[in-house]
Amino acid sequence: MSDPLARLIGELSRLPSIGPKTATRIAHYVLKAPPAEARALAEALLEVKEKLFHCSLCNVITAADPCRFCADERRDRSRICVVEEPFNIEPIERTGEYLGLYHVLLGALSPHRGIGPDRLAIPALLTRLDGIVEVIVATNPNVEGEATALYLARLLKPRGITVTRLAFGMPVGGDIEYTDEVTLGRSLAGRREM
Repeated sequence: MSDPLARLIGELSRLPSIGPKTATRIAHYVLKAPPAEARALAEALLEVKEKLFHCSLCNVITAADPCRFCADERRDRSRICVVEEPFNIEPIERTGEYLGLYHVLLGALSPHRGIGPDRLAIPALLTRLDGIVEVIVATNPNVEGEATALYLARLLKPRGITVTRLAFGMPVGGDIEYTDEVTLGRSLAGRREM
């Protein structure tokens, strides 16, 4: 017979950013929690799997198809902001600065992990380009995100679409002396007239 606590720790350890120590702490928390709290957690996990899915147009996680972004006629339908994962959209939405459409790639190019263009939702993006004048590439500022941005730019520019990239630089309230060279370099390159 398997040990239920060991099984829970094993399953929690499979989650991203959860190592064995954190999984053990979470498992012991669940063990100490009242049964109703543990049941609520289990039901929330099942509900997410049963009721949520990817939008058929943009890959946002949603309970309705099309999602709230694709269905909103007030959004600017001449622009698409491309992100790596569905959770990348909320920070952009919180700014209140972008009112266009989205497209989620469901990852980024990473040849060393075996993730090529065929593993991303790039073909679906290409089918959405009718009437699009700008694609904003909002991939992460790391090696994979940069490779993905360059790949998309090479693919989209010949189609006459303006491809822009999010500006990266120093955070507001940051100190120059604590800023890494890459971020500071991008801040200098992306400077603008005052």
